[in-house]
Amino acid sequence: MIFHNHFIGCIIVLVHFTSAVEFQSFLELQQSVNGSSTHKRLAGEGEYVLHVTAYGAVGDGVRDDTEAFKNAWKMACSISWRSTIIIPEGSTYLVHPMDFAGCHAAVTLRILGAIIAPKDPQVWRGLNPRKWLYFHGVKHLTLEGEGTINGMGQGWWSLSCKTNSTIPCHHAPTAITFHRCKNLNVRDISIVDSQQAHMSFTNCRDIVVTNVTVTAPAESPNTDGIHISASTDVRIMDSRIRTVSNSSRVVITEIECGPGHGISIGSLGRWNEWSKVKDITVDGVYLSNTQNGVRIKTWQGGAGMVSRVKFKNVWMENVSNPIIVDQYYCDSSKPCENQTSAVHIEKISFMGIRGTSASKEAIKFSCSDTSPCQGLYLEDIQLIFYTGTGVTTSFCWNALGSSSGLVYPPSCFPDNQSVVHRKPSYTSHIFSLLWKRKFIAYVKDILL
Repeated sequence: MIFHNHFIGCIIVLVHFTSAVEFQSFLELQQSVNGSSTHKRLAGEGEYVLHVTAYGAVGDGVRDDTEAFKNAWKMACSISWRSTIIIPEGSTYLVHPMDFAGCHAAVTLRILGAIIAPKDPQVWRGLNPRKWLYFHGVKHLTLEGEGTINGMGQGWWSLSCKTNSTIPCHHAPTAITFHRCKNLNVRDISIVDSQQAHMSFTNCRDIVVTNVTVTAPAESPNTDGIHISASTDVRIMDSRIRTVSNSSRVVITEIECGPGHGISIGSLGRWNEWSKVKDITVDGVYLSNTQNGVRIKTWQGGAGMVSRVKFKNVWMENVSNPIIVDQYYCDSSKPCENQTSAVHIEKISFMGIRGTSASKEAIKFSCSDTSPCQGLYLEDIQLIFYTGTGVTTSFCWNALGSSSGLVYPPSCFPDNQSVVHRKPSYTSHIFSLLWKRKFIAYVKDILL
């Protein structure tokens, strides 16, 4: 993403322009760089704006605008000052798989219109099938705007082994990937119908994600919201997220999710890999009609650890597997081989988790025979059946921990083996309903 231009002495520039508008934009930019014009300068001193239309973008949703985006990005990265690239509203820009590579200049990419991917998976033939918009080696990038990024994923979904078991499994693109990026700010954008995962951060640092909306049909396969892997100092607020792996110092707050897979750490340890996740906080979440609630999942045979994770202040509505730690995770068409090593899990807290469970087993701790879960903690848990009838239960296997306050269903830790299946009191139920209304109002206020 980095293209350095050093202006030394006298320079002759030969440029091919596709339009008079682009020529005028280039002249104004060069004049601004030389200090003789501020026409392209924004409110901030030394900040310049570039429109993709000035670099040949048509915006009819049919013609390929990739080259125009590349040229605008190259120009922005060649300037010493902060630049803002505008994707204008009211138009739809078709962009093929593209690398936004190595730009150390401060750039804002403001999406006001719509960016769409090619519908045909064949466009990726000979290219990396896991990426569409790929940002790598970028520093000081802001991605913002009230526009939409549309992965046009329907063609990929029909080719997924998740929807058709007779088809071999293969990779599909993540709509937006950030790799080895620093000081990123992603805010106020909408991502819809990604080919697979919607947004991913790998080996990134100092990330803030705010007010990001992810939308895809419930039946779309593996269209996860946000993946975080091998990253540190990440804050996600007022958005949707699914998985975290090999990361530390991650704070996730004010999240609404559903339908989908819920919020997961993992999967970790596949192919006997070493993984480490620590210092994760998930606080203030509303989950509805998800396949899981808050989950940690690891494969047999892995190594490493998950430590100091807090899930708190979570409201669930018709959620299957509301609280689950699964060290026997196996996402395979064939049974997974039993292995003795495991990613160690310790110091995991679940506090203030309330609502309705779609499954009888509302709490499940299924831990390794050779590396039991340690330091599990339950506090103020109220999970009743969605139908309002019957009782919910908890299950423990090699799980060591403690509980405090009202916990329903009662914990199944070894020191609490005499489990009494009792529902919360009427007063507790009324309090739970009032808490639900207050929490939903709180979430809606944030999201609106």
